Amino acid sequence: MAICKILHINDATGAKSHLSTVIEYIQSGEKTEEKILTGGYNLQPEYAMKQMMETKESFGKTGGRQAYHVIISFKEGETDADTAMAITKAFVEEYLADYEVLYAVHVNTDHIHSHIIFNSVSFVTGRKYHYKKNDWATYIQPVINRLCEEHGLSIIEIDSNEEHTRYQEWNEHRDGPFVWSDMIKRDIDIAIAEAEDFDDFINIMKSRGYIDKQNKYLAFKAPGMSRFRRTRFLGDDYTEERIRERILVESIASYKTETLEEAERIVYSKIPRKKKALLSPIQKKYYARLFRLGLIMRRPYSKAWQYKDEIKKFHKLQEQYLFLVDHDISSEKEMETIKATLDSEKNKSVSEKNRNYRTGKKCRKLFEIVHEMEGLKPAVILFQKGDMEFQHEYERWLESEDELTKQGYSYEEVKKIELHYKSEGKRLRKVVSDISKEQKLLKDIIAECERMRDISYDEKIVKERIIEERDNEAKKDNRDKENNEKRWQPNKI
Repeated sequence: MAICKILHINDATGAKSHLSTVIEYIQSGEKTEEKILTGGYNLQPEYAMKQMMETKESFGKTGGRQAYHVIISFKEGETDADTAMAITKAFVEEYLADYEVLYAVHVNTDHIHSHIIFNSVSFVTGRKYHYKKNDWATYIQPVINRLCEEHGLSIIEIDSNEEHTRYQEWNEHRDGPFVWSDMIKRDIDIAIAEAEDFDDFINIMKSRGYIDKQNKYLAFKAPGMSRFRRTRFLGDDYTEERIRERILVESIASYKTETLEEAERIVYSKIPRKKKALLSPIQKKYYARLFRLGLIMRRPYSKAWQYKDEIKKFHKLQEQYLFLVDHDISSEKEMETIKATLDSEKNKSVSEKNRNYRTGKKCRKLFEIVHEMEGLKPAVILFQKGDMEFQHEYERWLESEDELTKQGYSYEEVKKIELHYKSEGKRLRKVVSDISKEQKLLKDIIAECERMRDISYDEKIVKERIIEERDNEAKKDNRDKENNEKRWQPNKI
């Protein structure tokens, strides 16, 4: 799965140097395996800036937007650098055929992603690229989805009205389990229960540190957030109209009543206790750290933004601790065994996924015929009902049907075959993704154990030095004491 975002570089003070900076950034050697994962289309990468500016000057269009910057982010653990490079190259060749383009794949983070910089002026027509509101949903993301599908990756659903929201959710997914929306929704629920009217509701939200914006849509920004969040994106119960309705019918008393009515009666029974399993030293260390960080969760939820980093750290440690317990790991040697097992399972699953993709690819022509027939189906139904305007479509349907028959298949059979390969591909992608997540967890645990071992070793060295210094001081004190006693001892006559 991959999602893209398109940005632009404006003509402002230092815009050309900005373009130059971006070009230099995406070709960074440490991010692109020493520029192996870079490429150019309709230009030479080392002369990208010069060629783009020459094109602008030749058509007299040096002002305005200088270039566009497309970022394609791939789902963690689902792809590799070569596949990301192939998808990026194919997208550039298909969508930006008339523009000078520089592209690169960055592999220095957990999420592989690619950068595409293209000239705002076409070197073929001299016209400037014009991005319209729904281009992302109509043209750009569909191309990305198709290319991902061709390479055996999952795809995202497209909603033209939620382009910004989907990208925002993707970023939140990358940042970790801490999501601003959960905090805002909970604070809104509490404020609705406490408020007497809408103005009172706004004042309660402000008292909790929120800044409100009431233009076309109601929006809030919590302390620590960089942008406002529109409440309508939080769900149907959080539009301004629905909030006003909820203020009239909801109160703290109603919440308490519902809680009491729905509360289940606790039945007490004597259950024989089992002896708890002993934790290994590694598990004990993780449990202790979780306990200390767990105190964060007891603080007021509306102030959670202050502890964002600690909450993320808590969830990460919790995942690592559960991994250790689930796999019954009690030593670093066992970690190496689990690591080898995961590597073997992933290689096997990736091979199976690739084999499924290659086998399905052999049937692509059959699938294309069926896709065409699916498009013709509404017209065929109308023709069969007597509408002669669709005779041409009906004849094309029959031709496609004959073509399938010659290859030994029917329309329904090919649909079932395609569904099989798609569902199998989806299943295998999930298997690979789950294994990759476990590999990353184990990698982080091993690194953490090494860090803790280094700290323990350093502490041991410091402790030994302190003991040694104390012993030396004690010996020195004893020697000084003996010398003093000898000095003051009376001489025998």
